Parts: sequence; structure tokens; C-alpha cells
Amino acid sequence: MVKDQKPSTLQNFDERLSAAQRRRDDKFGEGSDKGGKASGQGGIGFAFKIGADIVAALIVGVGIGLILDSWLETKPWFLVLFFVLGAAAGLLNVFRTVRGFEMTAGYSKPGGKAAEPDKEP
Repeated sequence: MVKDQKPSTLQNFDERLSAAQRRRDDKFGEGSDKGGKASGQGGIGFAFKIGADIVAALIVGVGIGLILDSWLETKPWFLVLFFVLGAAAGLLNVFRTVRGFEMTAGYSKPGGKAAEPDKEP
């Protein structure tokens, strides 16, 4: 037996591993070690993005409400209205972010079939 020759099972494994690494590099970029996170973020980065989405939407909503209340002298009605609208916008952004992450990471849909990422035409 030649020392450099691998047994067929190891060679088969080596070929499958190389193919999987090529697919990962095609999907996530060369040398990626993100392990299925299509967005390229770790868990803490993803959490900060969700938190920033909610806070930014609330700040914009409250700001618009305060400006309209002071301009139209209707305190606190616009503040309350735009706080609720800002919270709804923030939660919608979080929903879209999480949904997009699930689709690109290949998590299964409630029907049991694996989600397929959106493909460009």
C-alpha cells in the first residue's frame, strides 16, 4: 500500500467536504466561517440590529408626534398616535429581518418544507 494513497472512504469524504466548502464559499463568500448565517452576522450583531430597528422607529415616531403636538397645540394626541405607529413600524421591521434571515438560512416553513432563498431572475 502506498503511503500517499487514501482509502476510498476517506477519499470520498474528502471530495464531499471539498464540495460542501465550495458551495459555502459560493453562497457566503470566500473563506466564510459563519456556519449558515447568510447575513454574515453573529448572534449579538443580529440582536443589536433588531434592537436598533425598534429604537429608531420609536424615536422617529415620538419625534414626529412631539413636533406635530407643539405645532398644532394638540398635546398629547399626536405623541400617542405616532408612538403607536412607530412601535408598529419597528415590529414590522423586526419581523421582516427575522423572516429574511430564516429564508436565507434555510429554516423550514410551518408546512414542513424547507424554505428556499429568493432567486433572482
